[in-house]
Amino acid sequence: MPDDDQEPPPVTIPIEAELDLHSFQPRDIPGVVDEYVHAAHAAGLEEIRVVHGRGRGVQRGIVQAALERHPLVAEFRDDARSHLGATLVRLVAGPPQD
Repeated sequence: MPDDDQEPPPVTIPIEAELDLHSFQPRDIPGVVDEYVHAAHAAGLEEIRVVHGRGRGVQRGIVQAALERHPLVAEFRDDARSHLGATLVRLVAGPPQD
């Protein structure tokens, strides 16, 4: 008989070239962005897009501050097509760094 107190196994989510942050609280965004950049780099992605929304720019600022200090980020810029609602990120080339 299965033990009802056991947690279900984690769900594996494929890493894609875009991360939508609309469902995350602002306090969680730096950690989510950090983990996503590491996973995207490990998956061999060269460019990613982080969707943070337009609003007052609070989440955009949090995202870009996290990207600015991330060792796997070569450069980033606002996605002009999204009217400041997303950031395009170019990752460094090569194998993952610790």
